[in-house]
Amino acid sequence: MAEKKILSKQRAQSILQSAAKKVVLVTGDAMLDQFIWGEVDRISPEAPVPIVNFKRESFMAGGAANVARNLTSLHCSAQMHSVIGRDEAGKKLRILLKDDQVDCQSLINSPARQTICKTRIIAQRQQIVRVDREAGSDLESQLTKRLTKSIEKGLSKSRAIVIGDYGKGIITQDFLNKLKQLGKQHKVWLSFDPKPVHSLDLSELSLITPNRKEAFELAGICDSTQNTKPLKDKNLMRVAKQLIDSLGLKILLVTLGELGMLICQPGKKAFHIPTLAREVFDVSGAGDTVIGTFTMAIAAGADPIEAAILANHAAGVVVGKLGTATVTPKELLDSF
Repeated sequence: MAEKKILSKQRAQSILQSAAKKVVLVTGDAMLDQFIWGEVDRISPEAPVPIVNFKRESFMAGGAANVARNLTSLHCSAQMHSVIGRDEAGKKLRILLKDDQVDCQSLINSPARQTICKTRIIAQRQQIVRVDREAGSDLESQLTKRLTKSIEKGLSKSRAIVIGDYGKGIITQDFLNKLKQLGKQHKVWLSFDPKPVHSLDLSELSLITPNRKEAFELAGICDSTQNTKPLKDKNLMRVAKQLIDSLGLKILLVTLGELGMLICQPGKKAFHIPTLAREVFDVSGAGDTVIGTFTMAIAAGADPIEAAILANHAAGVVVGKLGTATVTPKELLDSF
């Protein structure tokens, strides 16, 4: 069935208008993304590495914080619930989020933690290297309790939570269990972006959004072959069925890079959505755009297929931009 028959531009506009009246809670590893921009015209005499002539630097909210700024860019209200350091990077991140209209009242500053910061050095529109500064430990139980309380309070305005796990310590099994309990008590939609390197019980979530590699790792199956037609890829379909059945998910959304997305629901045929990206400059943060847009659409009353198509359009826009990018309602609708 043609995508345009499932989600017209008019229906997409209606979803966006409804989303502007909704609030989505975001939790997980909030980060600061630093970009150092320059040019390369020679190799270092000290080692076989390029010398980058510095031109400028910029900062953006990254990780789970990028999900929040993607939501507000689409005019959906977002609350950021996380823990950052009481440091300069934390101050910079809070300022950036406020500039992006993200509600930061529940963003906790802790002197015991370092704000996660990723520094990317870019020359001639290509990323040369990335330097990570990380918190280095799991979230302490006292901070987990504070975070859980702030989220429960936020549920007076929202019934949707995006959980961004980047394996940096905020999302522990204890915290995830508490979020599941809140989900049951308040009938809350829980979207989760998993990192298989971080072993967690992902059962009873509403949505998970692994890429192909992550999906196979979560299922414990070796990815030996790849069919360019996802619906005919027996290994991929086997993985999808196993994850749906074993985790009791409402929806599995597997992102497939240049092959688009695969959305799977219990008892229904899988649905493949081809990519819309015409030019790919930078995939940094594209997964954040997908999970944020999908959850926003669900909160606004879209069905899962509509939400996936909208998220696919949003991803197609952001990968055509450099850096950790967002998409506006106009850009999203123009993509139709």
